[in-house]
Amino acid sequence: MGPTEHGTGRGGAAAAHSQGEPGIARTRDGRELYYQRLAGPVGAGTVPTVVFEGGLAAGRSYWAPVQAALADVAPTVVYDSGLGRSPAAPAGVSRRLPALAHDLGDLLDHLGPQGPYVLVGHSWGGPLVRLAAAARPARVAGLVLVDPSDEACELLFRPAMRRAERVGQLATVALARLGLLGRAYRSLTAALPPDAAADMRAEGYTVAMTRTRGRELEDAAGDLRALLENPPGLAGLPVTVVSAGRVSPGMPKAVRERATVSHAYRARQSPHGRHVVLPEADHMVLTTSAAELAEEVRRSVAGL
Repeated sequence: MGPTEHGTGRGGAAAAHSQGEPGIARTRDGRELYYQRLAGPVGAGTVPTVVFEGGLAAGRSYWAPVQAALADVAPTVVYDSGLGRSPAAPAGVSRRLPALAHDLGDLLDHLGPQGPYVLVGHSWGGPLVRLAAAARPARVAGLVLVDPSDEACELLFRPAMRRAERVGQLATVALARLGLLGRAYRSLTAALPPDAAADMRAEGYTVAMTRTRGRELEDAAGDLRALLENPPGLAGLPVTVVSAGRVSPGMPKAVRERATVSHAYRARQSPHGRHVVLPEADHMVLTTSAAELAEEVRRSVAGL
């Protein structure tokens, strides 16, 4: 399918996609970012637009259940940066954290440079949206960090984490080449609406995605260390940090506990910070506890 095609309904009319209308934003270096915008309720003109960032090599489709739960609250936007329906960044173009934050900033410029926006970032998307918000805090109304990677968690700097990243990347590449990566994540895909699930199967488990993933992992520890040395200034923005309550692959009990401690710390750094633990969620909060996560985003929007 091309960027404006979602299939047809009865009589040949274009069928609406559950994640909204497609669009293309251009980055400062001329690349394309594919996005989808769900309009939200009638009369939502003064309500902030909620923009979702999926994190490490994660595209827009993961967010479909949360978008659906917010359809009566606010306009929502999901996008791909260097994966999915967006062309991969050329060799030599950085895919490290600051570059990804620039892409998000360019998307916001395209959508409307004044905002306001609520930025929601999952996992590696947590530090990413913090960097994007710090670049132009006046247009950001608030942040929701969903089980984020956080430089306050010292485990992220240990050699064991680098080994786990290398092993995880090798396994991901091998499964993608064998056409088996989608099977490893079939429960995640099954939680999505049919159109988003079809997009995920077509775009989310490819060898091209694994190449992007490897580039984004180029120096994760260095990117986090840069945040420690130069913390993003958020100008007192409201920050909600959502932690998962359950363990999951790659996050056993000890890691889960340390991550949650770092999340509580991050919330305390904002004068309007909140820390919420969703007891039934694992790290993939956006599919395992979509309704509960949507409620926290709803609370963030309502409190502005």
